[in-house]
Amino acid sequence: MSRLLTIVLAGLIPFLLSGQDKGNKLSGELIIFHAGSLSVPMKEIAAAFNKVNPHVKILMESAGSVASARKITDLHKPCDIMASADYVVIDNMLIPEHADWNIRFASNELSIVYTGKSRYASQLSSNNWFDILMKDDVAFGRADPNSDPCGYRTVMALKLAESHYKKPGLASRFLKKDLNYMRPKEVDLLALLESGSLDYIFLYRSVAIQHKLKYLSLPDQVNLKNPAFAQQYSAVSVEINGDKPGKKVTLKGEPMIYGVTMLRDAPNKPAAMAFLRFMLAKDQGMKIMEKNGQPSVIPMPATNYHKIPGELKQYAHPDKK
Repeated sequence: MSRLLTIVLAGLIPFLLSGQDKGNKLSGELIIFHAGSLSVPMKEIAAAFNKVNPHVKILMESAGSVASARKITDLHKPCDIMASADYVVIDNMLIPEHADWNIRFASNELSIVYTGKSRYASQLSSNNWFDILMKDDVAFGRADPNSDPCGYRTVMALKLAESHYKKPGLASRFLKKDLNYMRPKEVDLLALLESGSLDYIFLYRSVAIQHKLKYLSLPDQVNLKNPAFAQQYSAVSVEINGDKPGKKVTLKGEPMIYGVTMLRDAPNKPAAMAFLRFMLAKDQGMKIMEKNGQPSVIPMPATNYHKIPGELKQYAHPDKK
């Protein structure tokens, strides 16, 4: 081998190897903001992802989806991935200034969650829950509508229940009771329920399943689960705080759909992209979601489908609106 060829190969081999390492060995911190109701599945997905990508340090922050978005818009906190319990939060608060696209990936339903210690639990049914929760010696909790989709979805469900059960004034009576038990995100209420401080909480069915709690399923006309009732759901609305002080946003009822995006200025885009591929894959992340009571809705119409990276387009399709 000539001396010149030896010199060339000596320079090329480390270069080729370094390129290979960069392509196959992800590293650094990956920052994920996610809805409280995603805490259990996201922890499991992160653990599974780390088995194949051990050099990525995943930092997850759980909060109400609206509060998570405000960490980005108001506090300018660094973030790679935002997973919201309501895809609309990403559309309204992050696109177009902070993100370019939004993939809808899972569904859920609102339920009434309780324990064996809850007062009148043995009498609870889908026909009398509103009477039991309104009793003076019963305490129930709900999430804050201005911080968490579960909070404003609870308000929507109560308005739907008022119509479905033909109970005028039901929603307003509920919204005036037990205000001291309203919390920034729905999972904050779990400790109060399990300690006996609360008898019932309005909560996602998936969280009840994940924490092995008892729950009452509400009719599809009320629980915001069934796309067949989309028109009926849209008859109710809730006004919440917007993305800027003093601004209000009116949200209409619609079937529960979760959304996820990568932030435009994500600090670790290679790791974020790999994590999203893993999370959205049917036999990987979505298998974990399904196990935890959050059925996949992939693929669904996507906001700004044309801006979704090519390797993620298979998890959505164009919105024809």
